[in-house]
Amino acid sequence: MPELSNRTENFTDSVIRRMTRISNKYKAVNLSQGFPDFEPPKEILQRLAEVASEDFHQYSITWGAQNFREALAKKQEHFTGMKIDPNSEIVVTCGSTEAMMSAMMSVTNPGDKVIVFSPFYENYGADTILSGAEPIYVPLNPPEFNFDADVLENAFRQKPKALILCNPSNPCGKVFTYDELKIIADLAEKYDTFVITDEVYEHIIYAPHRHTYFSTLPNMKDRTISCGSLSKTYSITGWRLGYVIASPHIIDTVKKVHDFLTVGAPAPLQEAAVTGLKFGDAYYNDLQMKYTEKKNLLLNGLDSLKIPHTTPEGAYYVLLDISEFNYDSDLVFCEELAEKVGVGAVPGSSFFREPENRYIRLHFAKKNDTLNEALNRLADIRKKIKPRG
Repeated sequence: MPELSNRTENFTDSVIRRMTRISNKYKAVNLSQGFPDFEPPKEILQRLAEVASEDFHQYSITWGAQNFREALAKKQEHFTGMKIDPNSEIVVTCGSTEAMMSAMMSVTNPGDKVIVFSPFYENYGADTILSGAEPIYVPLNPPEFNFDADVLENAFRQKPKALILCNPSNPCGKVFTYDELKIIADLAEKYDTFVITDEVYEHIIYAPHRHTYFSTLPNMKDRTISCGSLSKTYSITGWRLGYVIASPHIIDTVKKVHDFLTVGAPAPLQEAAVTGLKFGDAYYNDLQMKYTEKKNLLLNGLDSLKIPHTTPEGAYYVLLDISEFNYDSDLVFCEELAEKVGVGAVPGSSFFREPENRYIRLHFAKKNDTLNEALNRLADIRKKIKPRG
C-alpha cells in the first residue's frame, strides 16, 4: 500500500475533545471542552422552531445568506466603528475553525512561516502545518502572559507571511492592551505581514479590561483577516456558524477556499441566528455580567480551597497550577482528576510549545450549580490525589 500523507504524522487527536470523552467515561463534571450547559437565548430558539417549517432547507449563497451577512455587518460596525460591506468583506463559514483554516490557506503558500503565540488554541499549529506553512512560536510569559517585544521582532525578522492573534486568548484569558497591539501592528507593517485574528471571545471581557479590534488600529484594516464565531456569544457551539471579515481583495480568495472546503454554512441555522445578531447592547452587557459572576464564583471557590490559579482578563478559562502534585505528565494528572475527583480538565501542555507541565485548564461556561458541584468535588483533591516523588 502507498504511504499516507506525512502532514499529520506529528498530530494526535484533539486533547480537548479527548478529555470530554474521559469526563463522560467517569461521569466527571466536564470543565474541559468549552461549551455551555445552559440554553441559548430564547428568541433564537423560537426563531429556530419557526424556521423548521419555512423554506430554508437548501443551500444558501455559498459565502453566506444575504440577511445574515447584512445583520453581521451592522453588528460589527456598531462595535468596531468601521464600515463593513456585507457583500464584499464577509464570508460566513462553518464555525471559526473553518474561518481560521480558510484565512490561513488564503494567505500562505507552502514553505511560508506563521507566528503563533504560545500558549495557543491547539488548532493554530495544525492549521499552519496543514497549509504547508511553518509555525514560529513566540512565548507569552506566565502568569501575566506578556510577550517580549524583542523576541517578537526576532520572529518577524524571519519574514513570516502572517501572525495569528487570539484576543481574548484561549487558554490563558489574556486581553491584549492597546499598547501591546500597537507593537504587533507596527511590526506587521514594518515586515509586511498579515495578521489573522481569532476574536470569538470579543464580548466576554472582565472589567477594567477592554477589547480592541485589531483591524481598527492605524493602517491595519487591509492587513487584518478577522475571524469570529457566534458559538460563544450566543451559546450555540453546535450550530457551527463563523465568519471571516477582511478587505475585498482578501475576501475574494477566502470565498474560493471556503467554497471548496464546505460549500456553505447551514442555511436554517443562519436564518435563526439573524435574530441574535440584531440584539441590542443590553444583551452584551448582560452577557458580560453573567460571565463575570461565573468567573468570580469559580475563582473565589478555588481561593477558598487554596488551589493556585491564573486570573483571566477575558474568555472563560482559568489555568490551575498543579505543581504541588509533582506529576511528570499533566495528561496523567487530568485523567486521574476525572477518575478520582470527578472533574474534567485539559492538560496545559497541549497549549504550550514550551516544556510546560504545571497547568491544567478549566472553563466556567456552566450553570452556577455545575460550577458549585465541581468545587465540591475539588475540595477532596488533596485527599484523592497524592503528590508524587
